[in-house]
Amino acid sequence: RMAALALQVELGFAEEAPAWRLRSDQFPSKVGGRPAWLGEVGLPGPGALACALCGRPLAFLLQVYAPLPGRTDAFHRSLFLFCCREPPCCAGLRVFRNQLPRKNDFYSYEPPSENPPPETGPSLCLQLKSGAHLCRVCGCLGPKTCSRCHKVHYCGKVHQALDWRLGHKQACSQPDHLDHGIPDHNFLFPEFEIIIETEDDIMPEVMGEEDATEIVGSMGETLEEELDSMAKHESREDKIFQKFKTHIALDPEQILRYGRGLAPIWISGENIPEEKDIPDCPCGAKRIFEFQVMPQLLNYLKADRLGTSVDWGVLAVFTCAESCSLGTGYTEEFVWKQDVTDTP
Repeated sequence: RMAALALQVELGFAEEAPAWRLRSDQFPSKVGGRPAWLGEVGLPGPGALACALCGRPLAFLLQVYAPLPGRTDAFHRSLFLFCCREPPCCAGLRVFRNQLPRKNDFYSYEPPSENPPPETGPSLCLQLKSGAHLCRVCGCLGPKTCSRCHKVHYCGKVHQALDWRLGHKQACSQPDHLDHGIPDHNFLFPEFEIIIETEDDIMPEVMGEEDATEIVGSMGETLEEELDSMAKHESREDKIFQKFKTHIALDPEQILRYGRGLAPIWISGENIPEEKDIPDCPCGAKRIFEFQVMPQLLNYLKADRLGTSVDWGVLAVFTCAESCSLGTGYTEEFVWKQDVTDTP
């Protein structure tokens, strides 16, 4: 598990996994699908999960399970990252932190079983044990109900209209319509488990030029072409970019780098935040770097079928250095986006 202040970077890789492994009671780190909420009270509401730029509902991008050893109030701790996938915006980002003590109202004191559960009932549950209903489309808090059947819940009008168009209109008046399953609304990202591994002690800096070139050759081609066109820029920009390329050369499939209190690796010399750009937590503490999402994740999202789509060079998440417990709900943290196009 991840350390309170990391001594070493841990890498995340996307892998297919059975649905049961990605549920809340398994404390997953995962990409896409619906959020596997940790605490079941104080979920961010529709206002908190709307894009600050275009106002549309954000899509769940990923969550990282990152407990803090030695902190009884953060025995369980997860970070949830959301992004706008609505063309032509595709720019809004928000991240939330939630933490629980080992003894809590939602989960067993004992670690979860490594074995698949005997399947009982539907695998997708849109009502939490706390009673909160979730949106049928995105799996976020759903305070709005269908005014006709009062049986299905939504985060707001946008997702209600989408579901109506994709089948609820026909199903609404049928008495057993909840048994019909949920259509693919084309809104969720593909779902993967994030497998965490420690970065090799042998840093690529010690490798010869030729070895590095060979390993970089195994990167996804589109990413490599993009990176190569950027690599033409010399000077400081080039050094930062080469460092980025070298860092990921040994593990080119990494989608995430975790290192609480360490420094991110930037893809470009442009748009690197200064300390004043990272707002303090409302509790008064500074925010520190915790993890970054790598451009390699884009290859897994199948997001570009819309033409304009989500895109980034690096998404760096900064969280409260004290990991404060302001209330029992979900605390918003800060995400900094560095685009590949920030390269001059």
